[in-house]
Amino acid sequence: MENCVYNHLHRTILTLPTPLSSSSSSSSVRFFANTAATRPLVGVSLGGGGGGGPLSLRRRRLVVKASAGATPCEYSSLNSPLEPRSTVGKFLSGVLQNHRQLFHVAVGEELKLLADDRDAALARMVIGSGSDEALLHRRIAQLKENQCQIAVEDIMYLLIFYKFSEIRVPLVPKLSSCLYNGRLEILPSKDWELESIHSLEVLDMIKEHITSVTGLRANSSVTECWATTKVRKFLLARVYVASVLYGYFLKSVSLRYHLERNLSLANPDLHLGLRNTLPFIDMFPSGFKDTIFGSLSSLQSIGQGITKEEEDIEDLKCYVTGFHPGSLQRCAKLRSKEAVNLIGSYSCALFNNEESGLVESDDVILTSFSSLKRLVLEAVAFGSFLWETEDYIDNVYKLMDD
Repeated sequence: MENCVYNHLHRTILTLPTPLSSSSSSSSVRFFANTAATRPLVGVSLGGGGGGGPLSLRRRRLVVKASAGATPCEYSSLNSPLEPRSTVGKFLSGVLQNHRQLFHVAVGEELKLLADDRDAALARMVIGSGSDEALLHRRIAQLKENQCQIAVEDIMYLLIFYKFSEIRVPLVPKLSSCLYNGRLEILPSKDWELESIHSLEVLDMIKEHITSVTGLRANSSVTECWATTKVRKFLLARVYVASVLYGYFLKSVSLRYHLERNLSLANPDLHLGLRNTLPFIDMFPSGFKDTIFGSLSSLQSIGQGITKEEEDIEDLKCYVTGFHPGSLQRCAKLRSKEAVNLIGSYSCALFNNEESGLVESDDVILTSFSSLKRLVLEAVAFGSFLWETEDYIDNVYKLMDD
């Protein structure tokens, strides 16, 4: 992991890379996404043997079936850069491909099992702390913690993958498999789908972010979008990670903004300036966190019905620019170690050169501004989904604080 794009994970989100490069006129080489070419990689047996019904999901029932893989630059069911490393992750990958309707049920069960396994190992360590086997129990607890952490990172990734599949957007495959003579093109762009998950105020900030890191204006012409540009691979990786973090930040801060706004509307004595004094977590009403995951439609409707008398309330952009440095840092900071590890491993998998094993390379890629925009939009969506997924998992399995 030393070679991963990892040094940007703890920097302030709003400090963004400079535009990648200037455009140049050249022909483009495209790779085409074939979403119809879906080949299941893992088969999961959910029935038979014992009295358990179709919901009796157990990772020991995992059955791996060999089949022909997709072509290198072809989107398929799980033709994504990162492959699950744990048994739990491989099991859930099979459920996602072959029994999609049971995926969230399986995820919930596996998270509970992981939490129970970790708690049991910690309990044995505490009970045996004064015995001759204290060192052994401590080592077992550490190993169990590491195993559970890897499994949870896999679950986190698969939940994000599921969220992308809901909006019919396949993740971009490993870039090393999609480069032809140093050229990259990503089709279809899926811009509309990737933008549809955000509110209009958040989308405006995302468009400004795209302009700042790529140089592509929000209302660029088709000719400008398809103009080609040269970019160094390591810089593209850094922009991707920064965009993931920016998406994570926007999700966090927009939720806080809507919450404070509704509090101020309910109680005129409270103002949006509370962001400078109150810890964000203390402002959540009971049970609010339980409604976040999978409830984008309701979140987007928060604040509807505001009267004209309330139009003078600042918008999201002004709200963010007025942040106290401490509050800004809390919203920008990744909350869990698992999320930090996932971003690092995913960025390495996406940009890794299989021959050298390095991301920090001086390789120059020729691509279009449209493809750069596609990558940035995907990264922002990844960060937004990461926030939701992290919150969802933490309600079942306590994540490690970063």
